[in-house]
Amino acid sequence: MPAKMGINGFGRIGRLVFRAGMANSDVEVKAINDPFMDIDYMIYLLKYDSVHKRYPGEVKKSDCGKKLIVGGVEVAGFAEKDPASIPWGAAGADYVCESTGVFTSKEKAGLHIGGGAKKVVISAPSGDAP
Repeated sequence: MPAKMGINGFGRIGRLVFRAGMANSDVEVKAINDPFMDIDYMIYLLKYDSVHKRYPGEVKKSDCGKKLIVGGVEVAGFAEKDPASIPWGAAGADYVCESTGVFTSKEKAGLHIGGGAKKVVISAPSGDAP
């Protein structure tokens, strides 16, 4: 059974986590959150990465305009600033990669649990998280 993942922050690290997740059959990327990007900008950054070059699969926006479709897989897109407001559970994401560099303490990263995530992985150094 694949791990169902969400990504908070779609900068350099978030996009690399996305690419790795999409390439791994043991992972399903369910949602991306970035309060500073709309779906169109997420698509642009994913398609035309200056370091990793063009994304190898098709990347487009869903008809409803709220999801990315990457290689035929729908991925929900959110723009929430408060991690507790991101509907990870409703999107089907059990695990969240916290890649903003902002929510690095155990308390702040734990706010994702309020949105329905079961576990959070922090991609930056943390002073108190195990």
